[in-house]
Amino acid sequence: MNEQQTAEATPETPQPAAVDPRLLVRQKGFAGYFGEFVRRIRGGELGSLPVIVGLVIIAVVFQLKNSSFLSAGSLANIGVYTSGLGIMAVGIVFVLLLGEIDLSVGSVAGVGAAVWAVLSVTHGVNDWLAVLIAIAAGAVIGVLHGFFFAKIGVPAFVVTLAGFLGWSGLQIWMMGKEGSINTPSGSLVENLTGYYFEDKAAAYGLALIAVLAYAGSLLLDSRRRRAATLPSRPLSEILLRTGVVAVIAFAVAYVLNEPSGARGLPLALVLFLGVLVVADFVVRRTGYGRQIFAVGGNAEAARRAGINVNRVRITVFAISGMLAAFGGLFIASLSGGATKNLGSGNTLMNVIAAAVIGGTSLFGGRGKIWSALLGMLVIQSIQQGLNLLGMASEIQYMITGAVLLAAVVIDSVSRRTQKTAGRT
Repeated sequence: MNEQQTAEATPETPQPAAVDPRLLVRQKGFAGYFGEFVRRIRGGELGSLPVIVGLVIIAVVFQLKNSSFLSAGSLANIGVYTSGLGIMAVGIVFVLLLGEIDLSVGSVAGVGAAVWAVLSVTHGVNDWLAVLIAIAAGAVIGVLHGFFFAKIGVPAFVVTLAGFLGWSGLQIWMMGKEGSINTPSGSLVENLTGYYFEDKAAAYGLALIAVLAYAGSLLLDSRRRRAATLPSRPLSEILLRTGVVAVIAFAVAYVLNEPSGARGLPLALVLFLGVLVVADFVVRRTGYGRQIFAVGGNAEAARRAGINVNRVRITVFAISGMLAAFGGLFIASLSGGATKNLGSGNTLMNVIAAAVIGGTSLFGGRGKIWSALLGMLVIQSIQQGLNLLGMASEIQYMITGAVLLAAVVIDSVSRRTQKTAGRT
C-alpha cells in the first residue's frame, strides 16, 4: 500500500468544535466579564469609559468648588442647554460614521430658525407648519450637500465649508435690516426650552418607561440570540444592567422633581432623548444603519457588496441638515428669537467636539449615537461649572479645546493599540 492509499485509509483526527469566546466569558460569570474588560482595555477598546470617567471627575471637582453644581436647578439647566446642540451633534455623529465632516451645521441652524421666524412671525403661517417647513429646509440643504459630495465628487469638507459661507449669507438676507425676530410668547418654539412638566409623575413616569424599554430590549435581544443558537446575555447580567440604568434614571427624576431650583421635567430634554432613541434604533437595528458603518469603514468594499454608497451618503447629509435646523429652533428658543448671528460663534466647535469627545471616531466606521449625549454633557458641565465659579468665556474655550484634543488623542492611541493587538 503506497503513502497516498495509507493516507486515504487512515481516518481523520476529529477536530474540536470552535467555541465562541463570548460564550466562555459568560460561562465564567463576573470573573469572566472582568477578564474580558481588562483584555478590551489592553487592546485599546475603551468605548465610553474615558468620557464617563471624565464626567465623574468634572462633577466631583465642581461640586467641591461650588456646592450648587449638582443642585436641581443646575442640572436642569445642563439638560436644557444640552438639548439643542445635542440634537445637532446627533447629525454630526451620522456624518462622522461615514468618515466625513459637515462644517455647515451652524449656518444651517441659523437658516432653519430664520425660515421659521419669517413664516410664523412675519407672515402669520401656522406655527406647527412653519416648524415643519424649517426642518424640511434643513433636510433639503443636506441633500444638496450630499449631492455635490456623492455625485459630483467634491470633497465634503469643501462642500460644507462653501455651505457654511453661503447659508450664512442667506440667513442674513432673510433676517432683513433689523437682523432679528423675537419669539412670540407662548409660541411652539418658545416652549421648546421654556416648557416644563411640573407634575412629578412625568419625570418618574419617563424614568420608568426608559427602564422598562431598556430591559425589554435586552430580553428581546437575548431571546433572538438563543433562537439563533448564538451566545446571549444571562438573566443575571440583564438584571444588573437594568438595575444600573434604573438607579441613574430615577436619581435624575428625583433631582428634577426637587422643589428647590428645578421646575420639573424639561420638554427640551424629552425631545432630545426622543431623537437619541430613534437615531440609535436606526443606526444599530436597521439595515440602513449597517450600511452607514460599512461605507464609513470601506466605501469601495461596501460598493462591491451591493450597497448604494451614493444614496447612503446623500441621506446621511440630509439627516445632518434636518437635525441642524431642528437644533437651530432650540437655540432660537433659548436666545429669545431668530437673529442673523444665530449658529455662529462656537456653535460648530461645540457640536463637533461633542460627537468626538463622546467617543465617535474622526476616522469613520466607529461610534455610537449616544456619543452626542455624553459629549454634550461634558461640554455643558464644564461651562456650567465655570459659570458658577465666575470664570471668563476665554477660559471655557481653552478648557473645551483641551478636552477635545484629549479625546482625539485617545481615539488615535486606541486605534493604534487595536492594530498592534490585531483587533482591526
